[in-house]
Amino acid sequence: MDRTELLAVAREWLAEDPDPVTREDLQQLLADENLDELRERFGARLAFGTAGLRGLLGAGPGRMNRALVRRVTAGLAAYLADTVPGAREAGVVVGHDARRMSPEFAADTVAVLAGAGFKVHRFPGNVTTPLSAYAVTALGACAGVVVTASHNPPEYNGYKVYWGNGAQIIPPHDTGIAAAIDRVGPLEDIAVPEGDALEATGLVHPVPGTVTADYRAKVIALARHPEAPRDFPIVYTPMHGVGRDDVVAVFDTAGFSGLRVVPAQGEPDGAFPTVRFPNPEEPGALDLALELAEQTEADLVLANDPDADRLAVAVRTEDGFRTLSGNDIGALLGHYLLEGPEDPKRLVCTTIVSSRILGRLAAARGARYAETLTGFKWIANKALEEEAANGARFVFGFEEALGYTVSDLVRDKDGVGAALVFADLVAHLRSLDETVLDLLDRIHAEFGVHAGSQRSLTRPGSAGAAEITAMMDSLRADSPKEIAGAEVVREADVKTGTERDRATGETRTLDLPSSDVLRWELADGTRVLVRPSGTEPKIKFYVETVTPVGEKQSVAEARTAGEARTHEVLDAVVAEAEGRV
Repeated sequence: MDRTELLAVAREWLAEDPDPVTREDLQQLLADENLDELRERFGARLAFGTAGLRGLLGAGPGRMNRALVRRVTAGLAAYLADTVPGAREAGVVVGHDARRMSPEFAADTVAVLAGAGFKVHRFPGNVTTPLSAYAVTALGACAGVVVTASHNPPEYNGYKVYWGNGAQIIPPHDTGIAAAIDRVGPLEDIAVPEGDALEATGLVHPVPGTVTADYRAKVIALARHPEAPRDFPIVYTPMHGVGRDDVVAVFDTAGFSGLRVVPAQGEPDGAFPTVRFPNPEEPGALDLALELAEQTEADLVLANDPDADRLAVAVRTEDGFRTLSGNDIGALLGHYLLEGPEDPKRLVCTTIVSSRILGRLAAARGARYAETLTGFKWIANKALEEEAANGARFVFGFEEALGYTVSDLVRDKDGVGAALVFADLVAHLRSLDETVLDLLDRIHAEFGVHAGSQRSLTRPGSAGAAEITAMMDSLRADSPKEIAGAEVVREADVKTGTERDRATGETRTLDLPSSDVLRWELADGTRVLVRPSGTEPKIKFYVETVTPVGEKQSVAEARTAGEARTHEVLDAVVAEAEGRV
């Protein structure tokens, strides 16, 4: 796009932008003729996919703003009306978190849906993502929209779409909605009733308080050992997000009397003043919670991300606190939820980048196991598919990026339900004079120490996106023969849906939808995966080693060896990718 065309497109956007803040922003860019920034914003529209939308706030189709939200919602409404019988009468649930512009984007979503004749079930204030997802099925809605950017930095926001089954959309609905968005005409042609006109439609209804009450009661019912004493101290942080009210209410009713909320992070605040990156996986994000745990002599720290769909856990050791990995939490919860008599109908699911230990737990406990692409939308939809086809009973799903859900209560990550069940596990173990680290050691002694780690390279902007594409293209065209001294024995390309045995040349078809993921298995049993992020300007690398615990070796020694090898392989594969561009 040359200068003349770029300026013309930007001025055309400016003429119909409904937001005075982004209009002023764009006017300044035009006045300064900041062509580099204008190209970033107008070179391409944020792609609508299985994660909906997520991006930086600002003017232009390459940013999150009110004009884009209105256009996307008009496309969604058209697709629902054409695809789902009785969609307008069933209605759409709309919820939002406490991020900058979340209330405004949600209000625009409500107005456009009502303007298109849809009943709207609107949460009256901030709400967690799991509660919003639960409301879709609880109210029998045809779809749901949640305005959130989850754990992204404060300058981001997003727009997630749920189907009527309560799970995030997957193909063909993502491409169908994207095509409908492309057909939306000028913004001025979209009906956006406001004020009295919106009320006069009679289509906007608050989500009943009974939905929240029912969700909380069902979360409490997930506990397996409610008889265990629950009066021990727990520190909790919602990370300036919206999880506090649900977590406090659930824990209080369930009898966890020792819960303490980190004061400086208790109130919802989209500026996230105490953390630059409100992701509990990030270094330093749990510092305030750990300080409070020391002050209150708590052994357990729980943290949600800002929309409360993720859960982080830290536990006390003799040397301070240890933050558990997502894979460790998944192993602990999977073991706990698979205890009891064998039932071949029980189903657990995880993703191809998460630890293989859940599959080994399932096999040992006589349960079904499924592996999906990265993202909880795939886990939820796989569970629904297995339930319909085989009568499976979904009991647990997790992904290594701190996402978990217990039972079919929520068809998405549920950081509130996972927090309650993890605290229940801790209470049960305390009644047996054990800790979660004791249990984790027992799991690893039985199945081997599964040491997993992940690393990302951040490459922002259009130039960064091109670099990430170049890395993936090079690794795909010329797959490494060895990594960190170990031969690659199997290679898989999820994009083409094939896996090849290097020694025999035999290939097999993967039972996975096409996705931009490469996977290598090494001769020592190590697994390596590479993929671009679907929501952030990153390319991600995942490594998992499995170290058996020998007769004369402790779990701690095996863990040290496994972690060292994991980081060695990570260093090598990241260096390999960087060397390709």
